[in-house]
Amino acid sequence: MNKKNVLSIKNLNKTYSVNSSKSPNSVHALKNLNLEVKEGEIFGLLGPNGAGKTTFINILSGTTIKTSGEVNVWGFDLDTNPRQVRASIGIVPQEVNLDPFFSPRKLLELQAGMYGIKKKDRITDTVLKLVSLEKEGDSYARSLSGGMKRRLLMAKALVHQPPILFLDEPTAGVDIILRRNLWDNVKLLNKLGVTIILTTHYLEEAEAVCNRIGILTNGSLVALDSTQNLLSRIQTKKVTFKIGSPIDLKNDSLKSLKVIYNNKNEICVSYEKNTLSFNDLIDIFNKANIKILDISSDDGTLEDVFVNITKN
Repeated sequence: MNKKNVLSIKNLNKTYSVNSSKSPNSVHALKNLNLEVKEGEIFGLLGPNGAGKTTFINILSGTTIKTSGEVNVWGFDLDTNPRQVRASIGIVPQEVNLDPFFSPRKLLELQAGMYGIKKKDRITDTVLKLVSLEKEGDSYARSLSGGMKRRLLMAKALVHQPPILFLDEPTAGVDIILRRNLWDNVKLLNKLGVTIILTTHYLEEAEAVCNRIGILTNGSLVALDSTQNLLSRIQTKKVTFKIGSPIDLKNDSLKSLKVIYNNKNEICVSYEKNTLSFNDLIDIFNKANIKILDISSDDGTLEDVFVNITKN
């Protein structure tokens, strides 16, 4: 069963006019961006600083006006139904912007009121429980820990029950325990049917949680594929062998083989997967009667893909 598109972007452009003596030209923050996100997926939008990620989120939230292109969210067109588009999206910002003198419960009630939700239809207690803040519901926001404040931002984005949740650098500057807690919340929301779109600088996180990934550079989408397909682009494989006795192995003993280091009982090599098979490498050890005690390999990470794509 094909899932529907919850977000459809066609030829989206955003140009900022720069009127200064140093830079009189326009800045193209987004250039003909085309993107579709399916219902129920966790989609990662990656890119270096200045790539256009924040501009993209601001256009969807209504704080920035696009220059041209089509934006459709949950079946609503941004040009003709801007309020419905905003109501279909919850945005968790990178910055903590909470009133320190309000309680979490009061903040969520105010947020619900801003979306025009009647008191009888509000889900304040449900959202507080979802982000594990039910015990702190009536405390001052200023007394909350950093992790609790992050979860409260997520709760604010959920009060109007949006089908799509944007997370802008959700774990920037937080410790490892809090980071895991936040990702547990994200996975739970996704299981409940919420489509998640996130930006992050922690590529290992994107690799672990995202179904698909788009990479933005200088306002252009330069890669869009499943996480696994992006990882398969890495052709260089590194392998470390612990061995029972030394082996005399030279660069290019096999096609594309490079010896990184060769110690008495350990040798590390790299090779290109499209020119050399792992079995060919094992055969060298077998023919030399070298006993292999242990093998560890490194196929590269999403960070390697990201660096290669943005560099090129």
